[in-house]
Amino acid sequence: MLRSLLLCLALWAPVAFAAEAPALLLAKVYHDGDPIELPAYWVSEKLDGVRAYWDGARLWTRGGQPIVAPPGYTAGWPHEPLDGELWAGRGRFEAVSAAVRRYEPDARDWQPIRLMAFDLPAHPGDFDARLQALRRLLAAPPPTLRAVEQFRVASHAALRARLDAIVAAGGEGLMLHRGDSRYAAGRSGDLLKYKPYDDAEATVVGYVPGKGKYAGLVGALEVEGDDGRRFRLGSGLRDAERRQPPPLGSRVTYAYNGLTEQGLPRFARFLRVRDAP
Repeated sequence: MLRSLLLCLALWAPVAFAAEAPALLLAKVYHDGDPIELPAYWVSEKLDGVRAYWDGARLWTRGGQPIVAPPGYTAGWPHEPLDGELWAGRGRFEAVSAAVRRYEPDARDWQPIRLMAFDLPAHPGDFDARLQALRRLLAAPPPTLRAVEQFRVASHAALRARLDAIVAAGGEGLMLHRGDSRYAAGRSGDLLKYKPYDDAEATVVGYVPGKGKYAGLVGALEVEGDDGRRFRLGSGLRDAERRQPPPLGSRVTYAYNGLTEQGLPRFARFLRVRDAP
């Protein structure tokens, strides 16, 4: 009886304690050759972690779910809001995601994870001013909190060289943040992501049975993009994900190379689960 009760509580926990999603600034995509005033932008590495919002007292996911960190993890953090990425190093997204999804956090899983803060959402100034304030705020940070390094580049060739170097070292890409921009919720050209491929998110709405060597497994995920279009993601799924696919309603990230004439992502392939219901 007790076990059943605990299971029910665990299943209902995300719904019972969900809050309104934080109003975050979201990035648009930058491609080589796009006309931007590069000197106006700060550049940083795009960290492959879990987006997190610190409201001054608690951590939240981008979707408004509470993040339960181990006791003492946020000790010494400032009381003002921070926008950042929970990150444990390049290529460690799955480990961070698993740690964040636990209702009972394991301090061992969280040991390498830091909140890499890149913005101050409540600060009234432009990003130039917010960056200076963030650097002062985190000049001597607690062990679990860091400010993301922001730098300038002199030319588009130098920007591409930075991207190539980071990708070669196992990184994901770059972020470009316009210095004279205010923090405003929603997707904006004031924040750009620059990667060697396009990516986006979609919601899992169904499964396609596998054939041949994938008989008895999931052959592809049926997903719905934010524009309402539906398509399939089969490439990129590992055997473990075919045996136990992301639950319906999960938000997944996929890569693609441009759009077809019908407006669908070309060569779409599964990358990872971003948020599970």
